[in-house]
Amino acid sequence: MAEESFQERTEKPTSRRRRKAREQGKVAKSMELNSAAILCLGFLSLYMMGPHLARQTMQIMAYTLANAPQIAMADPTFVSVFGDYMVKFFLVLSPVFVLVTLVAIGINVAQVGFKITPKAMELKFDKLNMANGLKRLVSVRSLVQLVRDSIKLLIIGFVAYKVIQGEFKSFFLLPDMSVAQFASQMGKLALQLTLKVGAVIFVIAALDYMYQRYEFEKSIRMSKQDLKDEYKETEGSPQLKSRVRQMQREMARSRMMQDVPKADVVVTNPTEIAVALKYDPEEMDAPYVLAMGERLVAQRIKELARECGIPVVEDKPLARALFRMCDVGQVVPTTLYKAVAEVLAYVYKMKGKVVG
Repeated sequence: MAEESFQERTEKPTSRRRRKAREQGKVAKSMELNSAAILCLGFLSLYMMGPHLARQTMQIMAYTLANAPQIAMADPTFVSVFGDYMVKFFLVLSPVFVLVTLVAIGINVAQVGFKITPKAMELKFDKLNMANGLKRLVSVRSLVQLVRDSIKLLIIGFVAYKVIQGEFKSFFLLPDMSVAQFASQMGKLALQLTLKVGAVIFVIAALDYMYQRYEFEKSIRMSKQDLKDEYKETEGSPQLKSRVRQMQREMARSRMMQDVPKADVVVTNPTEIAVALKYDPEEMDAPYVLAMGERLVAQRIKELARECGIPVVEDKPLARALFRMCDVGQVVPTTLYKAVAEVLAYVYKMKGKVVG
C-alpha cells in the first residue's frame, strides 16, 4: 500500500513531460469541436453560395439537354461525358471544399497548434491485436463514451424535432408553391435546422473540449518517482554528479601539483596550509599563486617543494591570508604585496639572487 500511494500521480507535469506527450501526438483535442465547426460553417457557405451553384448546375443541365443528340452520337457510352461533368461539378463545388478544408485545419491548429509528429503516425501492431481491441471495447472508458454519445444524440434529435415542429404549418402550403419557392422554403428550413443544431453541437463541443483537457492533464500527471527519474535523466544522478565533481577536483589538483616545481617559494602555516608562489620580474607585474591546499594537500605540496629544492618558509599570518584571499592562478592582492615581497627577498637572498 505504501508503494502504491508513492506511485500515485499527484504532481503537475513538467514542461519536458508536456513536450514528450506532444511529440507522441498526445494532446487535448475535441473531435466534437471539429465536427461542429465544419457542419455550421460548411453549410453556411453552401447556403450563401447556393444561388451561384444552382445557376452553374442549371447551365450544365441546359447545355446537356439542348445538345443531347450530338453528345450521344459523339460518345454513345457517355463515359467521357460523365467524366467531364464530374470534373465540372467538383470545380463548381471547389470553393466550398476549400473553405471546409481551411476550417478543419484552422480549428485543429486553434486547439493544439501546428506541429508534425511522426511518432503519432507510426504503425503500431498492438492496435491490430483483437484481444486488446475487445478490452478497449468493453472498458469503462468505452461505456462512458457510449453514454455520452447517446445523450448527445438525444439532445440533438430533440432540438431538430422542435425546429421541424415549428414549421409544420408551412408544410401544408408546399404543394401550392412553385419549384423555386419550394426550394427556397426547404433551403431556409435546412439553414435554420443546421444553425440551431450546430449551436447545440458547439455547446456540447465546448464541454467536451473542457473534459478532454481535464482527461489530458490527468493522463500526464506525474508521481514523485517520475519527477526523480526525469531529474536524473536531465541533470544526472546525484552520485554521478558527485563522482564527476570529484574527478574534476582530482584533475585540477593533479595539474596544480605539476606546477609546484615551478614555484619560487612555498609559504606554510606550517602544518595545515601551504601556498606555492611564483614571481618573474621580467614577465610578471606581481607574484601569483601556483598551487595551494590544506592538510594532506598542503603536506604533498611541501614534499614536492623539498624534493625540487624549493624553499619552504613558515609564515602563519601570510599563509592564512593567501589561502583566504586568493585562488590558484590568481595574482597576489596589493594588500599582501609587502609581506610577499619580504618573503621573496629572503628567498632570493638565500639563493644569492638580486631582486629586480
